[in-house]
Amino acid sequence: MKIKLGTFNLFQFVEPPYSWYKKKDKFTQEQWFEKTTWIKNQIIEMDCDIIGFQEVFSKNSLKNILKELGFNYFKTVDFAKKNRNVYVSTTVAIASKYPISNIQKVKAHKPSIKKHNFEGIFNFSRIPIKATITLPNNQELLVYVCHLKSNRLNEFEYLFSQHHSLEYKQKLVSKALERTSSSSLKQRLCEASSLFFDIEKSKDKPAVLMCDLNDKEFSLTIEALSNHKYYDAESEENAVLYDASYQYKAEIYNPHPEAKEPKRKSTSYFLAKGYVLDYIFISNDFDKENENKIAEVTNYRVLDEHLQENKDGSLLTSDHAQVVCELEFIQN
Repeated sequence: MKIKLGTFNLFQFVEPPYSWYKKKDKFTQEQWFEKTTWIKNQIIEMDCDIIGFQEVFSKNSLKNILKELGFNYFKTVDFAKKNRNVYVSTTVAIASKYPISNIQKVKAHKPSIKKHNFEGIFNFSRIPIKATITLPNNQELLVYVCHLKSNRLNEFEYLFSQHHSLEYKQKLVSKALERTSSSSLKQRLCEASSLFFDIEKSKDKPAVLMCDLNDKEFSLTIEALSNHKYYDAESEENAVLYDASYQYKAEIYNPHPEAKEPKRKSTSYFLAKGYVLDYIFISNDFDKENENKIAEVTNYRVLDEHLQENKDGSLLTSDHAQVVCELEFIQN
């Protein structure tokens, strides 16, 4: 059995006559028809069984679109808030072709909030979803959907590579966290840590996370989300989550002898420079190195054609690429 999971940042999904953040920022009926038509076509192209969505304001409109496309199960755990006709907050959502037997809010992990010296009252920027989905093979799958805190424009952004150690990242970032100019990063680390401990306490069930992390590849946020050593340098436990992108390598037929390793596709752009912000993570149950894995990644795609046409994206499409991961379950 195969299933496909996807993550989709809808980019200001607000049905007219409502606005997002500012009264003047809203779609006309013609623009809304164009945007929702593109979204429908993109969901058809993704060909998924389960999708996590970000930037959901008009949830009933999205629910109706998905129902039309065969997603009979749709859930949110929060409401986008508005002042009169202007939305001031957004939510995440999950859609599934298979039954959602349980839905929960992910709660803040108080010891992590304290560890990061967070000042004031902590709240998720968008409350993450934790859903239990029953697959056709009767396997229960935990599916998390999140959209972590975005950077403020005046915050310095760290760029790390695969060669940077966890210790180096922590040492560098700790200096920034002592200053007030990195409050968004501190919030994001608290959010990632809360997800880590929720997934860790539920590790008796296989899990996937579909997300817009608002942070880059090899970031400290990903360490906080997945790596036991972030919390205990002496830990020898396996990672809580694995980046599914590295679990799949497309076969190249008749490769050129001098061809370089294909570069990972960006999922979002800023000032024409591309970054990976959207991910699908999987638990150890799907890790290719695990002898007892129950399934493995057999495909991983980034749908970015609209960003090749316009790096900044368009309000009538999205400013993010969509990510799709295919899992094939192993027959006993």
